[in-house]
Amino acid sequence: MSETKKETKEVVSIDEIMSKLSLEDQTSMKKLLYGSNYEPLELPETVMNFAKKMQFEIGSYRIISTPEQVRKARVVRMAALQTKLPLPTTAPVIEMRAAIWKRAEEAIELAAKAKVNIFCLQELWTMPYFFCTREKQPWCEFAEPAENGPTTKFLQVLARKNNMVIVSPILERDEVHSDVIWNTAVVIDNHGDVLGKHRKNHIPRNEDFNESTYYFEGNTGHEVFETEFGKIAINICYGRHHVLNWLMYGLNGAELVFNPSVEAGDFSEVIWPIEPRCAAAANSYFTCAINRVGTEVYPNEFTSGDGKPAHKDFGHCYGSTYLTAPDGTRTPALSRVNEGLLITEFDLNMCRQVKDFWCFQMDRRLEMYAERLTKATKVDYVPQIVRK
Repeated sequence: MSETKKETKEVVSIDEIMSKLSLEDQTSMKKLLYGSNYEPLELPETVMNFAKKMQFEIGSYRIISTPEQVRKARVVRMAALQTKLPLPTTAPVIEMRAAIWKRAEEAIELAAKAKVNIFCLQELWTMPYFFCTREKQPWCEFAEPAENGPTTKFLQVLARKNNMVIVSPILERDEVHSDVIWNTAVVIDNHGDVLGKHRKNHIPRNEDFNESTYYFEGNTGHEVFETEFGKIAINICYGRHHVLNWLMYGLNGAELVFNPSVEAGDFSEVIWPIEPRCAAAANSYFTCAINRVGTEVYPNEFTSGDGKPAHKDFGHCYGSTYLTAPDGTRTPALSRVNEGLLITEFDLNMCRQVKDFWCFQMDRRLEMYAERLTKATKVDYVPQIVRK
């Protein structure tokens, strides 16, 4: 694995810190931090043994909701994978991709043993996060077609074999339109067919997140993919910071919104537990925030535009993958340092139940905001400020 000495000093997780408290205090703290509508999901011993053999940390939970009298329960099991690079960043592209594929196949096999219906990988899961370097070669060779590229074909076989919907966030090469590159999530249904793709709506231009050196904002909108296991959407990484982005997925009927990401550093970790959780509560759907783990070291030094010395590492990606329910209840996160699989079972009927409780969809005043936002897009917009 591509660990450095720096990683061994990282805090493993909040839950590891809380484990030093008494059981009574642990229970109280978890209720305050996570809510009370979740419980551990017991998995077969064969699953846990396989996870141990493959060296995957497992977090397994069930979101508690009320059975309905009229509608049948729509219970699904979701899995989210967080991993680190299996080889140094200097490994040849083909070797790196093959090693990453192998690790993903092991995780999907593990998820299948746990009867998972929907599986989501982390952002740009087939490659290092090389954008920090601002270099083009050989990194751009990781880009591939979304609909019929090698990674999609690889996952189509696994989706069909395991009756599983797979969300695959990759670096897309649009060979039809001038070889343009996009940050794209491909949705493969449980029959192995490509249901569609979503391109990242918002991209960062700060610190080492030099994504605009390689591609621009996406042009596919806010698609919601209707699968046999629910209506899902993908809000890729930086889109997490934009509340209107989350809103649009809800308006289009999403029941589960994934947020596959690459995140490192103290600045983002402060808000990592907040934004996807707030989005779930505000829009009455499930969210799942997914982050990679590990410290990726590159062959050439680069600077971050902050006046500090040049360096070769992007920083520690802190994992901490978690799921939030529509009522704001969330699962404990996977660790900050280990590869892992978060498996969560929940009833999609909970989305409507929470809507009925809060009635946000009735009082959000879309027409008022639509009017003001339309005016705000004009060059002659005057802010609505009252002065003496």
